[in-house]
Amino acid sequence: MALEELGPTFIKLGQLLSTRPDLLPPRYQTELAKLQDGAPPVPGATIRQQIRDELGFEPDEVFADFTLKPLASASIGQAHAATLHDGTPVVVKVRRPDVIPTIEADLDILQNLAVQISHRWEAAADYNLPGIAAEFAQTLRAELDYLQEGRNADRFAENFASDPGVHIPRVFWETTTSRVLTLERIVGMKVNDLTGLDRAGIDRAALAARSAGTAVKMVFEDGFFHADPHPGNLFIESDGRIGLIDFGMVGVVSDKLRGQLGVLLTALVRSDPGRVGSALLDLSVTRQPVDRSRLRADVTRFIALYEGRQLSQIEIGPLITQAIALMRTYHLQMPQELAKLLKMMIMAEGIGVELDPGFNLGEVLAPYVKKLMFSRFAPKELATRIAAAGADAAELAADLPELLRRVVDTLDTGGMEVHLRAAELEPLVGRMERIGNRLVAGMIAAALIGGVGSLTTGDKERWGRWEKPFMRAGLGAGSALGAYLVWTSRRPGGLSR
Repeated sequence: MALEELGPTFIKLGQLLSTRPDLLPPRYQTELAKLQDGAPPVPGATIRQQIRDELGFEPDEVFADFTLKPLASASIGQAHAATLHDGTPVVVKVRRPDVIPTIEADLDILQNLAVQISHRWEAAADYNLPGIAAEFAQTLRAELDYLQEGRNADRFAENFASDPGVHIPRVFWETTTSRVLTLERIVGMKVNDLTGLDRAGIDRAALAARSAGTAVKMVFEDGFFHADPHPGNLFIESDGRIGLIDFGMVGVVSDKLRGQLGVLLTALVRSDPGRVGSALLDLSVTRQPVDRSRLRADVTRFIALYEGRQLSQIEIGPLITQAIALMRTYHLQMPQELAKLLKMMIMAEGIGVELDPGFNLGEVLAPYVKKLMFSRFAPKELATRIAAAGADAAELAADLPELLRRVVDTLDTGGMEVHLRAAELEPLVGRMERIGNRLVAGMIAAALIGGVGSLTTGDKERWGRWEKPFMRAGLGAGSALGAYLVWTSRRPGGLSR
């Protein structure tokens, strides 16, 4: 409620954090998922002015029909039903005229807060809060640009051009700018309208498999996925075709990320806790040393929960949730794209289970995962990796003489400086303090015994038995006993002996 009151920037921030299980525990995610990106509608006169400023004509001139009452009104923009002159039904998204200055001011505030918190709050030291704030700003600015959303839609349309079961709306570029976006209108039922789907005679089990297959294809084949596939963005047309809308938030799977996922999945399948731990570290960012032996032990217990089961027999949502909880224990922060990917997988499985209680995302994932695992050992992939390693080795060999020259120059001009963190000095300082205390105690004892010895010089019979050997070595009784006490204090048991 506080975030909703603060406005569009903080609503988007809360929505983004609800997709980051590596940063927040489940109860916070559940609460932030309630955020509704709604706002009072913009007056019709303002919408007219926006279209006139952007397209150069009145809405009634650009479109055969334009409804000023919005279909939906959000914090960044609102959607209006319209019809092109050729009779094509479209949806026109119009950005609110005053949203940019507010969002830019809020983003500055968030960036400043992130820097201050990272310096003043010990718990925040494990996370790169300024970096997270910068990522959020980049994501939000991209969502503000309707030209970028249009390009995203075109890319999805190209990726699914050969799939008649998926409908990506067409972008009408002649009536699209950075503040106005015109898309083909998708007409159908929401994917979670179970009664409507049954009434239309649509096989929900088959639909669950197809919708999940669409999401998995985006990740493992296209490397470009819809990062917000909630039920409000998926429509099922009367013939069963899946219609997808809202392309403001997308994710990209790079070759590097795909390879890292392949390493992790291979290690999971082979029940190799050491490789799983290393893969988790490679996939994440941490600002503090990680106890690898402890991580390996925790990963071993985690893997034991799924040992002996095929991927098709595993519920992916709980698997991801437990892995993320493990990462959060060690303060391992995921890259933004990986967080989007995992959240999308959890949402895809949730939709599938809602459509068909017997649905298992692992069955859909298994062929892609198997292909990804084998691709890592394909001759072409191995050749690429060997070539890359050879290039790195050649570059290192070329740079080696210069690096050696720098080392020699450094040694000739005063040597090297070693910098230690305060945490690394604490054990050393503590040990030095203990040794110092023992030395002081020994010196005081030596002085005391020396004084006592001078007062009891008449009792040679009592002291002479042990003083004479030390006297031959040039040591007085007090100094000898003092040295003995120092030596004793350093042995196990200390002065208590």
